[in-house]
Amino acid sequence: MFDNLSDRLQGAFRSLAGTDKLTADNIEEAIREVRKSLLEADVSLKVVKIFISNVRQKALGVEVIEAVSPYQQFVKVVSDELTTILGGEVAPLDLKGGPGIIMMVGLQGAGKTTACGKLALKLKGEGFKPLLVACDVQRPAAIHQLETLGKQIDVPVFTIPGGQDVQDIAEGAVAKAKADGYNPVILDTAGRLQVDTPLMAELLILDKVLNPSEKILVIDSMTGQEAVNVAETFNTQLSVTGLLLTKIDGDARGGAALSVREAVGKPIKFISTGEKLDNLEAFHPDRMASRILGMGDVLSLVEKAQKNIDEKEAEKAVMDMFQNDFSFEMFINMQRMMKKMGPMGDVMKMMGIGGMMGISAEDQNKIAEQGEVMMNRYEIAINSMTVAERRKPEIIDFSRRRRIARGAGIKDSEVGQMLNEFEKMRQMMRMMKGMMGGGGFPGMPGGGGFPGMGGGGFPGMGGPGGLFGGGKMPPMPPGFPQSMMGQMGRPGFGAGGSRPGGPKPPPLPPGVAPRKKKKKR
Repeated sequence: MFDNLSDRLQGAFRSLAGTDKLTADNIEEAIREVRKSLLEADVSLKVVKIFISNVRQKALGVEVIEAVSPYQQFVKVVSDELTTILGGEVAPLDLKGGPGIIMMVGLQGAGKTTACGKLALKLKGEGFKPLLVACDVQRPAAIHQLETLGKQIDVPVFTIPGGQDVQDIAEGAVAKAKADGYNPVILDTAGRLQVDTPLMAELLILDKVLNPSEKILVIDSMTGQEAVNVAETFNTQLSVTGLLLTKIDGDARGGAALSVREAVGKPIKFISTGEKLDNLEAFHPDRMASRILGMGDVLSLVEKAQKNIDEKEAEKAVMDMFQNDFSFEMFINMQRMMKKMGPMGDVMKMMGIGGMMGISAEDQNKIAEQGEVMMNRYEIAINSMTVAERRKPEIIDFSRRRRIARGAGIKDSEVGQMLNEFEKMRQMMRMMKGMMGGGGFPGMPGGGGFPGMGGGGFPGMGGPGGLFGGGKMPPMPPGFPQSMMGQMGRPGFGAGGSRPGGPKPPPLPPGVAPRKKKKKR
Protein backbone atom coordinates (compact mmCIF):
# COMPACT_ATOMS: atom_id res chain seq x y z
CA MET A 1 0.00 0.00 0.00
CA PHE A 2 2.79 2.44 0.86
CA ASP A 3 4.93 1.62 -2.19
CA ASN A 4 4.23 4.88 -4.03
CA LEU A 5 4.69 6.96 -0.88
CA SER A 6 7.97 5.18 -0.12
CA ASP A 7 9.33 5.86 -3.60
CA ARG A 8 8.37 9.54 -3.48
CA LEU A 9 9.84 10.09 -0.02
CA GLN A 10 13.11 8.48 -1.03
CA GLY A 11 13.14 10.79 -4.05
CA ALA A 12 12.65 13.76 -1.72
CA PHE A 13 15.56 12.68 0.46
CA ARG A 14 17.87 12.46 -2.55
CA SER A 15 17.76 16.24 -2.84
CA LEU A 16 20.03 16.30 0.22
CA ALA A 17 22.56 13.89 -1.26
CA GLY A 18 26.00 15.46 -1.51
CA THR A 19 25.26 18.40 0.82
CA ASP A 20 27.68 19.18 3.64
CA LYS A 21 25.16 20.23 6.28
CA LEU A 22 21.51 20.98 6.85
CA THR A 23 20.58 24.59 6.08
CA ALA A 24 17.29 26.44 5.94
CA ASP A 25 17.43 26.42 2.13
CA ASN A 26 18.11 22.74 1.50
CA ILE A 27 15.70 21.74 4.29
CA GLU A 28 12.94 23.75 2.60
CA GLU A 29 13.65 22.07 -0.72
CA ALA A 30 13.41 18.61 0.88
CA ILE A 31 10.31 19.59 2.85
CA ARG A 32 8.56 20.75 -0.32
CA GLU A 33 9.11 17.31 -1.83
CA VAL A 34 7.94 15.56 1.35
CA ARG A 35 4.78 17.70 1.42
CA LYS A 36 4.08 16.88 -2.23
CA SER A 37 4.66 13.17 -1.53
CA LEU A 38 2.19 13.13 1.37
CA LEU A 39 -0.51 15.02 -0.52
CA GLU A 40 -0.18 12.74 -3.55
CA ALA A 41 -0.54 9.78 -1.17
CA ASP A 42 -3.95 11.15 -0.08
CA VAL A 43 -2.86 12.17 3.42
CA SER A 44 -5.30 14.75 4.77
CA LEU A 45 -4.24 18.38 4.51
CA LYS A 46 -4.60 18.91 8.27
CA VAL A 47 -2.20 16.05 9.03
CA VAL A 48 0.25 17.20 6.35
CA LYS A 49 0.40 20.71 7.85
CA ILE A 50 1.09 19.35 11.36
CA PHE A 51 3.67 16.90 10.04
CA ILE A 52 5.55 19.45 7.92
CA SER A 53 5.58 22.04 10.69
CA ASN A 54 7.10 19.57 13.16
CA VAL A 55 9.65 18.26 10.66
CA ARG A 56 10.79 21.80 9.77
CA GLN A 57 11.15 22.76 13.42
CA LYS A 58 13.10 19.62 14.36
CA ALA A 59 15.29 19.62 11.25
CA LEU A 60 16.39 23.22 11.81
CA GLY A 61 17.12 22.53 15.46
CA VAL A 62 18.96 19.23 14.96
CA GLU A 63 22.52 19.11 16.27
CA VAL A 64 25.21 18.67 13.63
CA ILE A 65 26.91 15.30 14.02
CA GLU A 66 30.05 14.97 11.93
CA ALA A 67 29.77 11.19 11.59
CA VAL A 68 26.23 11.43 10.19
CA SER A 69 25.40 12.91 6.79
CA PRO A 70 22.68 15.59 6.36
CA TYR A 71 20.73 13.01 4.34
CA GLN A 72 20.72 10.60 7.32
CA GLN A 73 19.89 13.35 9.80
CA PHE A 74 16.86 14.47 7.81
CA VAL A 75 15.65 10.88 7.34
CA LYS A 76 15.92 10.40 11.11
CA VAL A 77 13.79 13.51 11.74
CA VAL A 78 11.14 12.35 9.24
CA SER A 79 11.19 8.84 10.69
CA ASP A 80 10.67 10.12 14.24
CA GLU A 81 7.80 12.36 13.17
CA LEU A 82 6.15 9.57 11.16
CA THR A 83 6.35 7.36 14.25
CA THR A 84 4.70 10.10 16.31
CA ILE A 85 1.91 10.64 13.76
CA LEU A 86 1.26 6.88 13.71
CA GLY A 87 0.88 6.71 17.48
CA GLY A 88 4.35 6.58 18.99
CA GLU A 89 4.03 3.37 20.97
CA VAL A 90 2.36 -0.02 20.65
CA ALA A 91 -1.16 -0.06 22.14
CA PRO A 92 -1.96 -3.57 23.46
CA LEU A 93 -5.52 -4.82 23.92
CA ASP A 94 -7.20 -4.19 27.26
CA LEU A 95 -8.84 -7.49 28.19
CA LYS A 96 -9.82 -6.66 31.76
CA GLY A 97 -13.11 -7.98 33.07
CA GLY A 98 -14.48 -11.46 33.48
CA PRO A 99 -14.50 -11.99 30.53
CA GLY A 100 -12.97 -9.18 28.49
CA ILE A 101 -15.34 -8.02 25.75
CA ILE A 102 -14.16 -6.78 22.35
CA MET A 103 -16.83 -5.09 20.24
CA MET A 104 -15.84 -4.92 16.57
CA VAL A 105 -17.61 -2.11 14.70
CA GLY A 106 -17.43 -0.64 11.21
CA LEU A 107 -19.15 -0.24 7.88
CA GLN A 108 -20.31 -3.11 5.71
CA GLY A 109 -17.58 -4.25 3.33
CA ALA A 110 -14.66 -3.16 5.50
CA GLY A 111 -13.77 -6.77 6.30
CA LYS A 112 -15.14 -6.75 9.84
CA THR A 113 -16.29 -10.39 10.05
CA THR A 114 -13.01 -11.70 8.63
CA ALA A 115 -11.13 -9.40 11.01
CA CYS A 116 -13.02 -11.01 13.92
CA GLY A 117 -11.79 -14.43 12.79
CA LYS A 118 -8.21 -13.18 12.37
CA LEU A 119 -8.21 -11.57 15.80
CA ALA A 120 -9.62 -14.74 17.40
CA LEU A 121 -6.88 -16.84 15.78
CA LYS A 122 -4.17 -14.42 16.90
CA LEU A 123 -5.43 -14.37 20.50
CA LYS A 124 -5.76 -18.14 20.50
CA GLY A 125 -2.12 -18.41 19.46
CA GLU A 126 -1.22 -16.16 22.41
CA GLY A 127 -2.85 -18.55 24.87
CA PHE A 128 -6.33 -17.04 25.16
CA LYS A 129 -9.60 -18.93 24.80
CA PRO A 130 -11.73 -16.62 22.60
CA LEU A 131 -15.45 -16.89 21.86
CA LEU A 132 -16.85 -15.42 18.64
CA VAL A 133 -20.37 -13.99 18.77
CA ALA A 134 -22.57 -13.47 15.71
CA CYS A 135 -24.33 -10.19 16.47
CA ASP A 136 -24.83 -9.19 12.83
CA VAL A 137 -28.45 -10.20 12.20
CA GLN A 138 -28.89 -7.67 9.40
CA ARG A 139 -26.74 -9.37 6.75
CA PRO A 140 -28.09 -12.88 6.02
CA ALA A 141 -24.71 -14.43 5.23
CA ALA A 142 -22.84 -12.87 8.17
CA ILE A 143 -23.70 -15.59 10.70
CA HIS A 144 -22.83 -18.39 8.29
CA GLN A 145 -19.57 -16.65 7.37
CA LEU A 146 -18.55 -16.32 11.03
CA GLU A 147 -19.42 -19.97 11.72
CA THR A 148 -17.29 -21.05 8.74
CA LEU A 149 -14.37 -18.97 10.02
CA GLY A 150 -14.83 -20.44 13.50
CA LYS A 151 -14.54 -23.98 12.13
CA GLN A 152 -11.40 -23.11 10.18
CA ILE A 153 -9.59 -21.78 13.25
CA ASP A 154 -11.27 -24.13 15.77
CA VAL A 155 -12.86 -21.33 17.80
CA PRO A 156 -16.50 -21.67 18.97
CA VAL A 157 -19.14 -19.29 17.61
CA PHE A 158 -22.14 -18.33 19.75
CA THR A 159 -25.46 -17.83 17.95
CA ILE A 160 -29.17 -18.02 18.77
CA PRO A 161 -30.83 -19.73 15.77
CA GLY A 162 -33.52 -17.43 14.41
CA GLY A 163 -32.71 -14.80 17.04
CA GLN A 164 -33.05 -11.16 15.99
CA ASP A 165 -32.49 -9.38 19.31
CA VAL A 166 -28.82 -8.41 19.36
CA GLN A 167 -28.87 -7.63 23.07
CA ASP A 168 -30.16 -11.13 23.93
CA ILE A 169 -27.46 -12.72 21.74
CA ALA A 170 -24.68 -10.68 23.33
CA GLU A 171 -25.86 -11.26 26.91
CA GLY A 172 -26.25 -14.99 26.22
CA ALA A 173 -22.69 -15.12 24.87
CA VAL A 174 -21.26 -13.38 27.93
CA ALA A 175 -23.13 -15.80 30.21
CA LYS A 176 -21.70 -18.77 28.27
CA ALA A 177 -18.21 -17.30 28.43
CA LYS A 178 -18.44 -16.94 32.21
CA ALA A 179 -19.75 -20.49 32.59
CA ASP A 180 -17.23 -22.16 30.29
CA GLY A 181 -14.17 -19.97 30.91
CA TYR A 182 -13.94 -18.21 27.54
CA ASN A 183 -11.92 -14.99 27.33
CA PRO A 184 -12.22 -12.70 25.48
CA VAL A 185 -15.67 -12.44 23.89
CA ILE A 186 -15.43 -10.99 20.36
CA LEU A 187 -18.66 -9.43 19.07
CA ASP A 188 -19.14 -9.24 15.30
CA THR A 189 -21.66 -6.39 15.10
CA ALA A 190 -23.76 -5.25 12.14
CA GLY A 191 -22.52 -2.80 9.56
CA ARG A 192 -24.16 -0.52 7.03
CA LEU A 193 -23.15 0.96 3.72
CA GLN A 194 -23.03 4.29 5.52
CA VAL A 195 -23.35 5.52 9.08
CA ASP A 196 -27.03 5.86 9.99
CA THR A 197 -29.20 6.28 13.11
CA PRO A 198 -30.45 2.64 13.42
CA LEU A 199 -26.87 1.32 13.22
CA MET A 200 -25.54 3.66 15.89
CA ALA A 201 -28.56 3.04 18.13
CA GLU A 202 -27.89 -0.73 18.05
CA LEU A 203 -24.21 -0.23 18.86
CA LEU A 204 -24.92 2.25 21.65
CA ILE A 205 -27.29 -0.25 23.31
CA LEU A 206 -24.60 -2.94 23.28
CA ASP A 207 -22.05 -0.45 24.59
CA LYS A 208 -24.29 0.59 27.49
CA VAL A 209 -25.41 -2.94 28.44
CA LEU A 210 -22.06 -4.76 28.14
CA ASN A 211 -19.53 -1.98 28.81
CA PRO A 212 -16.89 -3.60 26.53
CA SER A 213 -13.24 -3.11 27.43
CA GLU A 214 -12.38 -2.64 23.75
CA LYS A 215 -14.37 -1.01 20.92
CA ILE A 216 -12.32 -1.62 17.79
CA LEU A 217 -13.26 0.28 14.65
CA VAL A 218 -12.47 -1.70 11.49
CA ILE A 219 -11.42 0.64 8.67
CA ASP A 220 -10.95 -0.24 5.00
CA SER A 221 -7.59 1.34 4.12
CA MET A 222 -8.53 1.60 0.45
CA THR A 223 -11.46 3.97 0.93
CA GLY A 224 -9.31 7.11 0.90
CA GLN A 225 -10.34 10.20 2.82
CA GLU A 226 -13.82 8.75 3.43
CA ALA A 227 -12.11 6.51 6.00
CA VAL A 228 -11.29 9.63 8.03
CA ASN A 229 -14.93 10.80 7.95
CA VAL A 230 -16.17 7.35 9.01
CA ALA A 231 -13.66 7.16 11.85
CA GLU A 232 -14.57 10.61 13.16
CA THR A 233 -18.32 9.79 13.12
CA PHE A 234 -17.92 6.47 14.92
CA ASN A 235 -15.57 7.97 17.47
CA THR A 236 -17.91 10.89 18.19
CA GLN A 237 -20.90 8.60 18.74
CA LEU A 238 -19.22 5.60 20.34
CA SER A 239 -15.78 6.71 21.61
CA VAL A 240 -13.83 3.84 20.09
CA THR A 241 -10.72 2.55 21.89
CA GLY A 242 -8.66 1.59 18.86
CA LEU A 243 -8.50 0.98 15.12
CA LEU A 244 -7.93 -2.07 12.93
CA LEU A 245 -6.88 -1.32 9.36
CA THR A 246 -7.79 -3.90 6.72
CA LYS A 247 -6.47 -4.32 3.15
CA ILE A 248 -3.17 -2.74 4.08
CA ASP A 249 -1.63 -4.87 1.33
CA GLY A 250 -3.78 -3.23 -1.35
CA ASP A 251 -2.57 -0.91 -4.09
CA ALA A 252 -4.25 2.27 -2.86
CA ARG A 253 -2.16 5.32 -2.06
CA GLY A 254 -2.27 4.65 1.68
CA GLY A 255 -2.64 8.20 2.95
CA ALA A 256 -5.86 7.45 4.81
CA ALA A 257 -3.98 5.02 7.03
CA LEU A 258 -1.69 7.87 8.08
CA SER A 259 -4.55 10.33 8.48
CA VAL A 260 -7.10 8.29 10.41
CA ARG A 261 -5.10 7.88 13.60
CA GLU A 262 -4.37 11.61 13.86
CA ALA A 263 -7.99 12.46 13.03
CA VAL A 264 -9.53 10.49 15.91
CA GLY A 265 -6.63 10.46 18.35
CA LYS A 266 -7.03 6.73 18.98
CA PRO A 267 -4.27 4.15 18.43
CA ILE A 268 -4.07 1.75 15.51
CA LYS A 269 -3.94 -1.63 17.26
CA PHE A 270 -3.84 -4.07 14.35
CA ILE A 271 -3.26 -4.16 10.61
CA SER A 272 -4.52 -6.85 8.24
CA THR A 273 -1.77 -7.60 5.72
CA GLY A 274 -3.39 -10.25 3.51
CA GLU A 275 -6.34 -12.51 2.89
CA LYS A 276 -5.18 -15.47 4.98
CA LEU A 277 -6.50 -15.78 8.52
CA ASP A 278 -3.01 -15.51 10.01
CA ASN A 279 -2.33 -12.22 8.18
CA LEU A 280 -3.00 -9.98 11.16
CA GLU A 281 -0.21 -8.07 12.87
CA ALA A 282 -0.02 -5.94 15.99
CA PHE A 283 0.66 -2.39 14.84
CA HIS A 284 4.09 -0.99 15.70
CA PRO A 285 4.33 2.71 14.73
CA ASP A 286 8.13 2.72 14.58
CA ARG A 287 8.24 -0.38 12.38
CA MET A 288 5.60 1.01 10.02
CA ALA A 289 7.53 4.28 9.74
CA SER A 290 10.62 2.26 8.86
CA ARG A 291 8.69 0.35 6.18
CA ILE A 292 7.32 3.55 4.66
CA LEU A 293 10.81 5.04 4.45
CA GLY A 294 12.12 1.90 2.72
CA MET A 295 14.37 0.94 5.65
CA GLY A 296 12.72 -2.43 6.18
CA ASP A 297 11.24 -4.05 9.25
CA VAL A 298 13.78 -6.54 10.51
CA LEU A 299 12.11 -7.14 13.89
CA SER A 300 8.85 -8.21 12.27
CA LEU A 301 10.83 -10.44 9.92
CA VAL A 302 12.53 -12.10 12.91
CA GLU A 303 9.16 -12.62 14.59
CA LYS A 304 7.76 -14.15 11.41
CA ALA A 305 10.76 -16.49 11.18
CA GLN A 306 10.34 -17.59 14.78
CA LYS A 307 6.64 -18.18 14.21
CA ASN A 308 6.79 -20.01 10.87
CA ILE A 309 10.08 -21.90 10.98
CA ASP A 310 10.67 -24.84 13.30
CA GLU A 311 13.73 -24.03 15.41
CA LYS A 312 15.01 -27.62 15.54
CA GLU A 313 14.62 -27.99 11.78
CA ALA A 314 16.50 -24.72 11.23
CA GLU A 315 19.26 -25.68 13.66
CA LYS A 316 19.65 -29.05 11.95
CA ALA A 317 19.89 -27.33 8.55
CA VAL A 318 22.55 -24.94 9.85
CA MET A 319 24.63 -27.72 11.37
CA ASP A 320 24.38 -29.76 8.16
CA MET A 321 25.40 -26.74 6.11
CA PHE A 322 28.30 -25.94 8.44
CA GLN A 323 29.66 -29.46 8.71
CA ASN A 324 29.24 -30.53 5.07
CA ASP A 325 29.74 -28.98 1.67
CA PHE A 326 26.74 -27.06 0.33
CA SER A 327 24.49 -29.33 -1.75
CA PHE A 328 21.27 -29.12 -3.74
CA GLU A 329 19.48 -30.94 -0.90
CA MET A 330 20.43 -28.12 1.50
CA PHE A 331 19.45 -25.59 -1.16
CA ILE A 332 15.93 -27.08 -1.48
CA ASN A 333 15.49 -27.25 2.31
CA MET A 334 16.37 -23.56 2.60
CA GLN A 335 14.00 -22.66 -0.21
CA ARG A 336 11.15 -24.42 1.58
CA MET A 337 11.93 -22.54 4.78
CA MET A 338 12.13 -19.23 2.90
CA LYS A 339 8.70 -19.85 1.36
CA LYS A 340 7.27 -20.05 4.87
CA MET A 341 8.40 -16.45 5.36
CA GLY A 342 6.02 -15.29 2.61
CA PRO A 343 6.48 -13.97 -0.94
CA MET A 344 10.04 -13.02 -1.90
CA GLY A 345 8.95 -9.42 -2.59
CA ASP A 346 7.61 -8.99 0.95
CA VAL A 347 10.79 -10.43 2.44
CA MET A 348 12.91 -8.06 0.33
CA LYS A 349 10.93 -5.06 1.55
CA MET A 350 11.13 -6.15 5.17
CA MET A 351 14.89 -6.50 4.73
CA GLY A 352 15.00 -2.89 3.47
CA ILE A 353 16.83 -3.79 0.26
CA GLY A 354 15.03 -1.11 -1.76
CA GLY A 355 16.00 1.71 0.57
CA MET A 356 19.63 0.58 0.79
CA MET A 357 20.10 0.17 -2.95
CA GLY A 358 17.81 2.88 -4.33
CA ILE A 359 15.44 0.39 -5.98
CA SER A 360 11.83 1.49 -6.46
CA ALA A 361 8.99 -0.64 -5.11
CA GLU A 362 7.87 -1.46 -8.66
CA ASP A 363 11.35 -2.68 -9.58
CA GLN A 364 11.56 -4.71 -6.37
CA ASN A 365 8.31 -6.42 -7.33
CA LYS A 366 9.72 -7.21 -10.79
CA ILE A 367 12.90 -8.64 -9.31
CA ALA A 368 10.92 -10.72 -6.83
CA GLU A 369 8.57 -12.05 -9.50
CA GLN A 370 11.46 -13.03 -11.77
CA GLY A 371 13.28 -14.55 -8.81
CA GLU A 372 10.31 -16.69 -7.82
CA VAL A 373 9.87 -17.91 -11.40
CA MET A 374 13.55 -18.82 -11.52
CA MET A 375 13.44 -20.56 -8.14
CA ASN A 376 10.46 -22.65 -9.26
CA ARG A 377 12.42 -23.71 -12.36
CA TYR A 378 15.42 -24.59 -10.22
CA GLU A 379 13.26 -26.67 -7.90
CA ILE A 380 11.79 -28.61 -10.86
CA ALA A 381 15.30 -29.22 -12.20
CA ILE A 382 16.58 -30.39 -8.81
CA ASN A 383 13.64 -32.76 -8.51
CA SER A 384 14.79 -34.30 -11.82
CA MET A 385 18.18 -35.16 -10.32
CA THR A 386 19.17 -38.40 -8.67
CA VAL A 387 19.93 -38.46 -4.93
CA ALA A 388 23.65 -38.69 -5.71
CA GLU A 389 23.48 -35.65 -8.00
CA ARG A 390 21.69 -33.58 -5.39
CA ARG A 391 24.29 -34.42 -2.78
CA LYS A 392 27.33 -34.09 -5.06
CA PRO A 393 26.61 -31.58 -7.86
CA GLU A 394 30.20 -31.90 -9.11
CA ILE A 395 29.38 -35.30 -10.69
CA ILE A 396 26.90 -33.70 -13.11
CA ASP A 397 28.56 -33.91 -16.51
CA PHE A 398 27.17 -32.95 -19.93
CA SER A 399 25.10 -36.14 -20.40
CA ARG A 400 23.60 -35.86 -16.91
CA ARG A 401 22.83 -32.19 -17.53
CA ARG A 402 21.00 -33.10 -20.73
CA ARG A 403 18.96 -35.79 -18.93
CA ILE A 404 18.04 -33.35 -16.12
CA ALA A 405 16.93 -30.74 -18.67
CA ARG A 406 14.69 -33.25 -20.47
CA GLY A 407 13.15 -34.38 -17.18
CA ALA A 408 12.49 -30.79 -16.07
CA GLY A 409 11.24 -29.60 -19.47
CA ILE A 410 13.85 -26.82 -19.72
CA LYS A 411 16.85 -26.07 -21.94
CA ASP A 412 20.32 -27.51 -21.36
CA SER A 413 21.65 -23.95 -21.10
CA GLU A 414 19.27 -23.19 -18.21
CA VAL A 415 20.57 -26.19 -16.27
CA GLY A 416 24.11 -24.98 -17.02
CA GLN A 417 23.25 -21.50 -15.71
CA MET A 418 21.77 -23.02 -12.57
CA LEU A 419 24.92 -25.09 -11.96
CA ASN A 420 27.16 -22.03 -12.46
CA GLU A 421 25.14 -19.92 -10.02
CA PHE A 422 25.00 -22.77 -7.55
CA GLU A 423 28.79 -23.08 -7.64
CA LYS A 424 29.08 -19.37 -6.79
CA MET A 425 26.76 -19.88 -3.83
CA ARG A 426 28.88 -22.85 -2.81
CA GLN A 427 32.04 -20.74 -2.88
CA MET A 428 30.31 -18.04 -0.85
CA MET A 429 29.25 -20.59 1.76
CA ARG A 430 32.81 -21.94 2.01
CA MET A 431 34.14 -18.41 2.59
CA MET A 432 31.47 -17.77 5.21
CA LYS A 433 32.41 -20.94 7.06
CA GLY A 434 36.04 -19.92 6.93
CA MET A 435 35.25 -16.48 8.35
CA MET A 436 33.08 -18.00 11.09
CA GLY A 437 36.02 -20.14 12.13
CA GLY A 438 33.82 -23.00 13.26
CA GLY A 439 31.74 -20.81 15.55
CA GLY A 440 28.41 -21.59 13.95
CA PHE A 441 25.76 -19.25 12.62
CA PRO A 442 24.34 -16.74 15.09
CA GLY A 443 20.64 -16.26 14.85
CA MET A 444 17.54 -17.55 16.49
CA PRO A 445 17.27 -18.62 20.15
CA GLY A 446 18.97 -21.84 21.00
CA GLY A 447 22.25 -21.24 19.24
CA GLY A 448 21.03 -22.24 15.79
CA GLY A 449 19.16 -20.09 13.38
CA PHE A 450 17.64 -19.84 9.96
CA PRO A 451 20.31 -20.41 7.31
CA GLY A 452 21.85 -17.10 6.38
CA MET A 453 20.60 -15.16 9.38
CA GLY A 454 23.48 -13.22 10.84
CA GLY A 455 26.46 -14.51 8.88
CA GLY A 456 25.31 -13.77 5.37
CA GLY A 457 21.67 -13.51 4.51
CA PHE A 458 18.86 -11.66 6.19
CA PRO A 459 20.41 -8.44 7.47
CA GLY A 460 19.98 -7.43 11.06
CA MET A 461 19.36 -10.93 12.38
CA GLY A 462 22.08 -12.07 14.66
CA GLY A 463 24.10 -9.12 15.83
CA PRO A 464 27.14 -7.42 14.34
CA GLY A 465 26.97 -9.13 10.98
CA GLY A 466 23.57 -7.66 10.30
CA LEU A 467 22.25 -4.48 8.82
CA PHE A 468 22.15 -2.40 12.00
CA GLY A 469 25.33 -3.88 13.47
CA GLY A 470 27.98 -3.82 10.78
CA GLY A 471 26.24 -1.30 8.57
CA LYS A 472 27.13 -3.17 5.37
CA MET A 473 24.88 -4.88 2.89
CA PRO A 474 25.51 -8.61 3.34
CA PRO A 475 25.19 -11.15 0.53
CA MET A 476 21.69 -12.19 -0.40
CA PRO A 477 20.39 -15.33 1.33
CA PRO A 478 21.75 -18.58 -0.03
CA GLY A 479 19.18 -19.64 -2.56
CA PHE A 480 18.33 -16.12 -3.74
CA PRO A 481 19.25 -16.15 -7.45
CA GLN A 482 22.54 -14.34 -7.94
CA SER A 483 21.40 -13.30 -11.41
CA MET A 484 18.76 -11.22 -9.68
CA MET A 485 21.56 -9.36 -7.91
CA GLY A 486 22.93 -8.53 -11.34
CA GLN A 487 19.55 -7.23 -12.47
CA MET A 488 19.48 -4.74 -9.59
CA GLY A 489 22.27 -2.78 -11.22
CA ARG A 490 20.84 -2.66 -14.71
CA PRO A 491 19.09 0.38 -16.19
CA GLY A 492 15.60 0.59 -14.80
CA PHE A 493 16.51 -1.27 -11.65
CA GLY A 494 17.62 1.54 -9.35
CA ALA A 495 21.16 1.78 -8.05
CA GLY A 496 23.85 1.70 -10.66
CA GLY A 497 21.19 2.00 -13.37
CA SER A 498 19.05 4.87 -14.54
CA ARG A 499 18.42 6.53 -11.18
CA PRO A 500 20.67 9.60 -10.88
CA GLY A 501 22.11 10.31 -7.47
CA GLY A 502 21.12 6.93 -6.06
CA PRO A 503 23.35 5.09 -3.60
CA LYS A 504 26.10 2.94 -5.04
CA PRO A 505 25.44 -0.78 -5.24
CA PRO A 506 27.17 -2.95 -2.62
CA PRO A 507 30.16 -5.08 -3.53
CA LEU A 508 29.32 -8.31 -5.31
CA PRO A 509 29.34 -11.49 -3.18
CA PRO A 510 32.58 -13.49 -3.08
CA GLY A 511 33.02 -15.55 -6.19
CA VAL A 512 30.83 -13.36 -8.41
CA ALA A 513 32.88 -11.63 -11.07
CA PRO A 514 31.75 -8.18 -12.26
CA ARG A 515 30.46 -7.96 -15.81
CA LYS A 516 32.85 -6.44 -18.30
CA LYS A 517 31.53 -3.63 -20.44
CA LYS A 518 31.68 -4.23 -24.17
CA LYS A 519 33.79 -1.74 -26.08
CA LYS A 520 32.00 0.26 -28.73
CA ARG A 521 33.25 -0.42 -32.23
